[in-house]
Amino acid sequence: MGASDGRREFLKLAGLGGVVFASSLGVWGQALAAAGQDFFFVQMSDSHWGFEGPANPEAKNTLKRAVAAVNALKTPPDFVMFTGDLIHAAPDEAVRRQRMTEFKAIVAALKVKDLRFIPGENDAGLDGGELYRSLFGASNYSFDHKGVHFVALDNVSDPNGAIGEEQLQWLRTDLAKHDKAQPIVVFAHRPLFDLYPAWDWATKDGAKAIALLTPYDNVTVFYGHIHQDHHQMTGKIAHHAADSLMWRFPVAGSQPKRAPLAWDATHPYAGLGYTAAQSEGKAFKATVTALA
Repeated sequence: MGASDGRREFLKLAGLGGVVFASSLGVWGQALAAAGQDFFFVQMSDSHWGFEGPANPEAKNTLKRAVAAVNALKTPPDFVMFTGDLIHAAPDEAVRRQRMTEFKAIVAALKVKDLRFIPGENDAGLDGGELYRSLFGASNYSFDHKGVHFVALDNVSDPNGAIGEEQLQWLRTDLAKHDKAQPIVVFAHRPLFDLYPAWDWATKDGAKAIALLTPYDNVTVFYGHIHQDHHQMTGKIAHHAADSLMWRFPVAGSQPKRAPLAWDATHPYAGLGYTAAQSEGKAFKATVTALA
């Protein structure tokens, strides 16, 4: 299987997001794999814990099923990243706090103990991220893992849906420490490019972040927010969206208003699942599993 074929196959996102091997992240990542440094992580997104409504009558079960599914993987991921909308927003801060506390207790059952988070607008939009940061820590940060540099951005705490100049300067300084050939993986809740601004599927100053990332040879962005599998290139940067763990949204602009797709009782977990990729020597075997 060629590198481009492998990239398409193994970055195919489903309900839990992507299961991604370092070897798919360009020449540098392939060299890491050859040295026995390959690894994978799991992305989960838009669990909306606390939601109740016809869009998902099974709302109390899907996050727990996702946790069980990841725990059942034969090879555990190195870490799990949750890309926002951990909870469903509520005007009352006490309710939001309770939902965040319940969410943390549920995901604590993951056998993978390296859990990382960024907020969505449901987590941070009502108070600028203050409650989120008190329970989950910094809303933007970076870390390195086996030769790959990871950047977590916060494009939701700003009520205008922007990253903001202070965070952009932080990103500029952070990236400057790294070789242009090193793989860079970026996590954000909203898409950094203008997917469909009329539905809030954009980041006001996302183009500035993309401009800072463009000089690097191997950049991949993973995001949530749009509740569906979607892939986009901005120059040589690949952007991949994860499905939601709560409900599906329609294709951008396919109907007058953004609203969840109708629940299908005959296929209650349609669009909810995950892609697991397992290494077999220098190749990989990908298996798509639904939350059935």
